[in-house]
Formats: sequence, structure tokens, C-alpha cells
Amino acid sequence: MSGLATAVAPAAPVAAAALAAYLLGSLSGSLMLGKLRGVDIRTQGSGNAGGTNAFRTQGAAFALCTVLVDIGKGAAAVALMRAAGGGELAGMAAALLAALGHVWPVFHGFRGGKGAATLVGGLALLWPLALAPLFGVWLLVLLGTGYVGLATVLAGLALPLWALVDGRDATWLAFAAAVAALLAWTHRANLQRLRAGTEHRFEKARVLATLWRRRDA
Repeated sequence: MSGLATAVAPAAPVAAAALAAYLLGSLSGSLMLGKLRGVDIRTQGSGNAGGTNAFRTQGAAFALCTVLVDIGKGAAAVALMRAAGGGELAGMAAALLAALGHVWPVFHGFRGGKGAATLVGGLALLWPLALAPLFGVWLLVLLGTGYVGLATVLAGLALPLWALVDGRDATWLAFAAAVAALLAWTHRANLQRLRAGTEHRFEKARVLATLWRRRDA
């Protein structure tokens, strides 16, 4: 009996931290800030409660605050799991649970954002060296195409490749694949609109395309 109690004791705070990770993820930056402004951005623009739609509908300052909140809760979820005694795998689970909370927030009718910023916050503590190559892919695609959703999906797909380059084991590779799959799934509507030719494009962001056209002119 004492052995069972010993096993349950450390598991309890880890389980509590896992629940807290989801609940932290459910605190949507755009929706909480929107309440202060008297708006729900899910009724505007693309209807998504994320940073991109926040930028389009509410402006740069609102979007920046939204992204900082969403990044912060991903980092906080991992930090809380570490404080609870969770190991590497538990930290990965906390990051994913926070992202799932962002996508399906219990406090906001299970209608949230797409999880990218929250995953960035988790990665900042779990795997900070992965952020530079992922941001490089994201920025390159954005400057070349002007499509934020496509840039995010391709950055996510680059994470498993980086895991191989970085010599990570199968656990990390599985985590990277889960991150990539989640981002691809939450951006499926963007990909469908891209295929149909109706996806919104940030023309001003297409710096590389503009430079290429000038080169050929």
C-alpha cells in the first residue's frame, strides 16, 4: 500500500499541471482583450480568435498583445509542469495541452484560435534552438507569398525535419510530428482557400516577390 501511495504522490501534481496547462491554454488572448474593447473577433474577419485575425480586425497593438498573451500561456504551461516535477515528456504534453486549450477553450465555448503562438511559447522553454529555423521558414514563406497560414503550416512541417537534423530521439520526433499535424489541421481551411484561390494575402509582406519582379523588369 505504501508503494502505491509513493507512486501516486508524484503523479498527482503532474496530473494537476496537465489540467492547468489545458486551462491556461483556454485563456484566449484575443477574446479576453476583446472583452475590454467590447468586441468578439470571432464575429469579424475570418472568425478566428488568433493573432492574424486580431491584426486584420483590431490593429497592430491589439494583435501584439494577443500574441504575447498566447505565447506566454504556452511557456507558463511548460514551466508549471516542470515545477510539478514533470520530466521532458510531460513538458511536451503540457505544450500540446495548452495548444489544445487554445484551439478548444473551455472558457470560450470551445471556439478558439489555431495554436501557433501557444506552441511557440512551449517551444521557447522545451526546445529554444528550434525557434530560429522555424522562424526562418515562416518568414521566408511569408515574404515570398504573403500567406500567413501557409507560412505557419510549412514552419510546423519543418519541425520534424529539424528534429532529424538536430539528432533528436524518437520521442522528440513524435512531438515534432504532433505539432506539425496540429498546425496543419487547424489551418485546413486556409489550405482549402489557398487551393481555391480565395485565401487572404498580405500583399505588403511580399517583399521577396516584389524584389524578384523588379529584377526581371
